[in-house]
Amino acid sequence: MPSIDHEGWAKRLSRELSAAWAIARKDMRIYYLKPNIIVSGILFPLFMFLAFATGKNAPAGTLIPGLISITLLFSASSIEPVSIPIERRVKTFDRLLSAPISLHSLVFGESLSGFLYSLGIACLPLAVGVTMFSTAIVNAPVLVIAMILTSFCFATLGTLFAAYPTENVGEVMSMLNTVRLPLIFISGVFIPISAMPQIGQKIALVSPLTYGNDMIEFAYTGKSLFSPLLDIVVLLIFILIFQIAANRFYKKFNE
Repeated sequence: MPSIDHEGWAKRLSRELSAAWAIARKDMRIYYLKPNIIVSGILFPLFMFLAFATGKNAPAGTLIPGLISITLLFSASSIEPVSIPIERRVKTFDRLLSAPISLHSLVFGESLSGFLYSLGIACLPLAVGVTMFSTAIVNAPVLVIAMILTSFCFATLGTLFAAYPTENVGEVMSMLNTVRLPLIFISGVFIPISAMPQIGQKIALVSPLTYGNDMIEFAYTGKSLFSPLLDIVVLLIFILIFQIAANRFYKKFNE
């Protein structure tokens, strides 16, 4: 039986992680302050939330969990659909594909940049809730886990859509919005899932935002539709599915 070269695997893993981090740092340096990313990742979810929250007979502080969920959805999935088409246009993406790293590192590194961006942006409504509205957090560890998993899930979703072989940012964003916008309305952010028609409740089960928002609501109120453990497992499954699908699409479209 052949022995496993643990040292070789460790070196390879270290090299792949270093490559992924280099890709993430590149995106952080170049794209975080791009106007279209600021609009799609910060301003768009904020104005959308305000439009639907206006007129609600609820204290402003109770709306913070929903705002965090929407912010995570849009900010996490906004980096890659901008950065990758631009890099295809200027031919730098071809160099990434030809680099001596695996597609797994490429997908993980691109997702990592959206993940970190999203966590930073989501801290803004979190801080506003604590400082301005004294919104109590019942379970801080659950909130941290929810934000991490939800952010990485949608960062990977953005990377998946950016696999579409185009140099036009608008094409990727248009396709992505056909998924992101419906997710807001079927995931319990504005309308509780228990108040939806039966068909709506069934559709909500296939939305990753349902489980992220459910965990965030639990962290703030102690109440949830599902158990936090189930939410965690389902989010991990979505992350795995999106990562595998992204790897296959990048391989298919760049052979």
